[in-house]
Amino acid sequence: MSSRSRPAASAMRQQLIQAGIDLLESDGPQALQARRVAAAAGGSTMAVYTHFGGMSELVAAIVGEAFSRFGAAIGAAEPTAHPITDFFVMGHAYRTYALANPQRYLLMFGLSALSDFPGKTAVAGSTDFIAGPVTTETGAETFEQLVSVVQRMIADGHIRGPVREVAARVWSLIHGAVLLELSGSFGTGDQAVARVLFPATIDLLVGMGADTRQVSTSADRAAQILAAAR
Repeated sequence: MSSRSRPAASAMRQQLIQAGIDLLESDGPQALQARRVAAAAGGSTMAVYTHFGGMSELVAAIVGEAFSRFGAAIGAAEPTAHPITDFFVMGHAYRTYALANPQRYLLMFGLSALSDFPGKTAVAGSTDFIAGPVTTETGAETFEQLVSVVQRMIADGHIRGPVREVAARVWSLIHGAVLLELSGSFGTGDQAVARVLFPATIDLLVGMGADTRQVSTSADRAAQILAAAR
């Protein structure tokens, strides 16, 4: 392959991935068909097989890209000297990404009709504790951002417990609340945050040793950061 054709090939790969993401969000997982994705990318059906080998590999690439963007979103804010504040800002970014990209979010976490793509690690029957998305390397890297802020909270004496297990508990809370919100179980607007996610997060942190007033102050500080970023 010539040096001139390599950029063109890379560009077509990205166009196919982006076309797949756009179709997924607009029309759902059933829209991810080679013919439709190729047409949306301005190519022929053969392009899917040339650049990915087939739809399964393209779906896996879409998941990887979705996790990459997810990681960028939850890590976008500059860290402060207050890890609990940073944790709340990260949680806000997590929920915002999921609600803005529901089909993508469901696919990322294996909750879509297209979830049986290559690279998903089977952990059934394993005796090892695995915390974090095991779907892709990018997904695992994204989870490490949560691990990092949890580690800071523990290091500063705000909460206690094994780092990865605490991160898994926090992730379970946020992930579960977001999924229920996506299903419409908590109504519309920000009721899920005000009545469920926010108080449950405070309860969890306080239960792991955090000071209630300090958590409240950190939450207020996070709200100011988010308001300034709008």
